[in-house]
Amino acid sequence: MTSRGGLHWLPAVALAIGAAFVPSAPARAADIPVDLELVLAADGSGSIDDEELRFQRQGYAEALAHPRVLAAIQSGFHKAIAVAYIEWGAPQSQHVIADWTVIRDEASARAFGKTLVESPRAAWGYNSISNAIDFSARLIDANAYKGTRRVIDVSGDGPQIGGRPLEEVRRETVARGITINALVIETAGGALRGPGGVTLAEHYERDVIGGAGAFIAVARERARFPETVLRKLVLEIADLNATENP
Repeated sequence: MTSRGGLHWLPAVALAIGAAFVPSAPARAADIPVDLELVLAADGSGSIDDEELRFQRQGYAEALAHPRVLAAIQSGFHKAIAVAYIEWGAPQSQHVIADWTVIRDEASARAFGKTLVESPRAAWGYNSISNAIDFSARLIDANAYKGTRRVIDVSGDGPQIGGRPLEEVRRETVARGITINALVIETAGGALRGPGGVTLAEHYERDVIGGAGAFIAVARERARFPETVLRKLVLEIADLNATENP
């Protein structure tokens, strides 16, 4: 565990289908090989206002085109990753904001980022982390890529509210060979809590993440969010947290 610059990194100890139907699909012979299939599943619920949503999207767009992230991509065998960005809210609200794109260089990263920041807001309601994970896993299963690794990166500023049982969804997702990581966005004073009064970071660590190399990152203030996203993406893409978590 390290803590620097206001960022706190914690290694893991440890459905209802949403707005669009995403069918499961077996691997296909024509699937395009990549080093990583990554769904960025961002909180778009009612606790995130329009300004915060734009700030959040811009943080991801800039991080994906950052030289450190591009270097991490180039360090892989295929020198390419496939990325999709969704936003989620209520149990019935999961939305693809930027669809699957292969990122291998700055041009492809910036094209993805442009789509991301220009797309309209879609998510509504509160806070079904479980259904967001389930939707993301189905999105991975249905895509046209074959990744060496498959990861869902969930970011949120609140606890699980409604939808499928979180433990059930996590267990099913990990059994499919998909790792669940998390980025916790702490509100001022850390007022929001998880089940049983645990901190939000403890809730995500205990109840959300799972699979090979799973970890969480915590942004303790808004100004630190872009750097948190950048460091987290480098870890995920370069596979620097290679441990097994239930």
